Amino acid sequence: MLLTTGQAAEELGCAITTFRRLVSAGLLPGLSRRGVRVMVPLEVVQALRTRQQAPLDQVPAAEIAVLRVDAARRTEETERSWLGFAATLPPEDLLKALRGWWRCDPASVAAGGVLPVTIAGYVVAVLTGLERWEKNGEGRHAFPDARLAGYVTDLAAPHTRFASRTDGDRRLAELLLSTRLSSHSGGAVAYVTTHTSAD
Repeated sequence: MLLTTGQAAEELGCAITTFRRLVSAGLLPGLSRRGVRVMVPLEVVQALRTRQQAPLDQVPAAEIAVLRVDAARRTEETERSWLGFAATLPPEDLLKALRGWWRCDPASVAAGGVLPVTIAGYVVAVLTGLERWEKNGEGRHAFPDARLAGYVTDLAAPHTRFASRTDGDRRLAELLLSTRLSSHSGGAVAYVTTHTSAD
């Protein structure tokens, strides 16, 4: 059975524009077209609905930042060609597309030790190596030493790829990738509490 994007969004309880971000990012398998309509297999929507909440209580920080992005689009910036997330981007381009420039509290981002990247409330990539940051003239920050711990190429199955060889990075990626992580912010970066007890 195939659903329209509107029906799929209704099944998931989200806006159509929110669901279309997942489509545009190349995260959903088995899509087909009927004229201008994109059709989504019912089993893909059901798989998305059953994704577990991120186990934030296992993250060793009381609060972490969450980077909320859109599907990747071309940019004219000199240091990167893309901004946002696409499952088809090679890891080096994906890292450049995600590690800045964002309006945020960089010290809080660094203190969390991990930066989950979400589209439509699903964790699609995980960044680590956030200890150092830079600031540009517009008050935006980048994390030049950030590492891409892992990312998702198929959110329904799910299929994940690990880009870092550091054990701690892989553990965080395995913990968070493909989970649901809701966050609320007027900008790209939100902050969520993990309910981890501070020592």
